[in-house]
Amino acid sequence: MKFLNSLIIDLAYFLEHSIWYQKKRRFFYNILENDEYKYKKSFDIFMMLLIFSSVSILIYEVKKDAHNYLNLFNTYIISIIFFIEYILRLWVSSSVSKVIIHQDEYSNLLGRDFELWFAIKRVFKDKIEYMLSVKAIIDLLAIMPFFHELRLLRIFILFRVFKLFRYAKSFQTFSSVLATKKFEFFTLGMFASIIIFVSSVLIYVMEANNPDSPINTLYEAFYWSIVTISSVGYGDVVAVTKEGQFVAVIVILAGIAVLAFTTSLFVSAFTEKLDDIRESKTIQDVSKTKRIYIICGYENIAKEVSKKLVAANFHIIILDKSLERVENAKRDGFQALQYNPGSIDSYKKLNINMETQVKAVLCLEEDDVENVYTTLTVRSISKEIYIMSLLMNNVNKNKLLYSGVNELLYNKEFVGLVAREYVGQPVAFEAIHELRSENGFIKIEEVLITDRIATNIVFVKALENIKFRIVLLGIHKKSSERFYFNPIDDTLLETGDILLIIGNHMFIKEFIKHLSKKIGGNHEK
Repeated sequence: MKFLNSLIIDLAYFLEHSIWYQKKRRFFYNILENDEYKYKKSFDIFMMLLIFSSVSILIYEVKKDAHNYLNLFNTYIISIIFFIEYILRLWVSSSVSKVIIHQDEYSNLLGRDFELWFAIKRVFKDKIEYMLSVKAIIDLLAIMPFFHELRLLRIFILFRVFKLFRYAKSFQTFSSVLATKKFEFFTLGMFASIIIFVSSVLIYVMEANNPDSPINTLYEAFYWSIVTISSVGYGDVVAVTKEGQFVAVIVILAGIAVLAFTTSLFVSAFTEKLDDIRESKTIQDVSKTKRIYIICGYENIAKEVSKKLVAANFHIIILDKSLERVENAKRDGFQALQYNPGSIDSYKKLNINMETQVKAVLCLEEDDVENVYTTLTVRSISKEIYIMSLLMNNVNKNKLLYSGVNELLYNKEFVGLVAREYVGQPVAFEAIHELRSENGFIKIEEVLITDRIATNIVFVKALENIKFRIVLLGIHKKSSERFYFNPIDDTLLETGDILLIIGNHMFIKEFIKHLSKKIGGNHEK
């Protein structure tokens, strides 16, 4: 016995540490149970096609003789596939090796011999619990048509339809929503059952002895009660005595109450879960999206950024812990979740790869402290991800930079003006992001138009920025207090205007020197 125990324990440890075995087990678990696995959807679609083809063949056979190949496919091939699926689900439902190892460690801790029988009982209990689950029973019934010699068992093909609950996400959502009202549905069922039972007995007593009544048996009385209380009223079985008709009136009124109660249960269940369903759908959509911008906070500047990014066909998701702002974002047509941007759990719930799927994180809350918390949280997840943050107060500039922000948007200074005006230009926003995130030598600078420069250079076309490989992003005009993106060549330059330029930091230095040195004889008039 000790040799057998030792052999079983060694085998359990071997399987638990076998890379090949664990890899295979993990693969089958993912493809059968893990909705996030990339091949799970393809597997589900394949199984659903088998189910529909099986039922279609059953319907075809009602009036016509199906070809032998169709019978072979329906009775054997599909049944064998479902049987293999059932065995694999039973295998991955619980780990036998883990149970044995746990029992061995427990026995060693107490200084006892390994109890094989106890481990077997535990394994058997785990497997039986799975086999008695509703889904497992449906899986087993779906295999029954394999025993085609028993003609009656072919009707179990219809149980394959219930397997759709495994593969269709919407069915699972529907079931989970109704499951929240178990007690209410149980109460409704008891109420309806009592009415059906009492009315069946009453109508049987009132009608059974009347030769003109179609209700002669208790079964016919039950049939009448169910048809009446459901408000279907086929008219094939009706009460003919006055007493029976009185009972019918009572049952009809009770049926209205049952239908009203049922409708209210469905409506309330879905109303309560509607936000959760929408959130789940949003997360599912986001998890499949590449190159997404995460916008933290939804206030004034964030609204403008969101509108323009979406208009330029960029994918965004808005995170805000304020329910009111999240609702505002949804009303504006954006995907938004009531998640705290400063919490790691929020990004875990998104179920996305921050390194590969996220283009940038934009901390646009109009509160520097919140933006610092958000930046620190995102940096704890990824050291490489690009973070841009709004700066409300210059005192907090270093705090944001130290927390890991790549780029700051000033709210009250020049860049703040740009943010309100030019942040609506998605091409420019994308250009800034790409330049700053991929090339450390590329800089964004502000150049003030002094009296000297304004005297020497009158129009934009005289700047000669192309010669220095400098990109002129736009001009903030002092006179109008507006930012002009991509100004035309004939735009007038005035003292106090500010140029926003992008380029290599060495070229920017040379360009600024060029502006100051340019003599009056070269300006454009």
